[in-house]
Amino acid sequence: MPNELKINTQKTAVVVIDLQKGITGMPALPHPADTVIENTAKILEAARKNNMPVFLVRVTPSPDFKDSLHPIAEISFQRSGYDPSWSEYVPQLNIQPGDFLITKHQWGAFYGTELDLQLRRRGIDTIILCGISTNYGVESTARFAFEYGYNQVFAENAMSARSKEEHEASIKFIFPRLGLVRKTEEVVKAIG
Repeated sequence: MPNELKINTQKTAVVVIDLQKGITGMPALPHPADTVIENTAKILEAARKNNMPVFLVRVTPSPDFKDSLHPIAEISFQRSGYDPSWSEYVPQLNIQPGDFLITKHQWGAFYGTELDLQLRRRGIDTIILCGISTNYGVESTARFAFEYGYNQVFAENAMSARSKEEHEASIKFIFPRLGLVRKTEEVVKAIG
């Protein structure tokens, strides 16, 4: 049994990865997108009540896809066509005036964005991560956060992937080496 989670609300921020219409409209396992959104909303409500910074991250290409990365790979992530609503945040995030909106153009939320700068300016040393997809956007962000020296809490049932196996690989093998894996209920209780 893991130790009781303790969160210093003065030094912790919530970072939500890619809860946007285009991504949450795709299948998600083992937790359906609606469950991930609902659990994330619970964490956000607790964080905002405690005046914790909230960072809402979305991924979006430019209309001409010129800012997308094009590595030589076995499987392409490239999409055809551009629908501006694809990158709109889901309304359940209840965006507030004090929230930080971060737009990225790759998997992780740190590279090419002001996320690290804004966290450090606020004296944040711990982040609570949630979102879709566990093994892409969340894990890429988590790996950067670890290298930058942030403590991390992973809200396991406030994230999901395209398959149960992909989600569980991150939860079982990667995240325990980078931080603490907990359920939404425990995270909300620790926030207070």
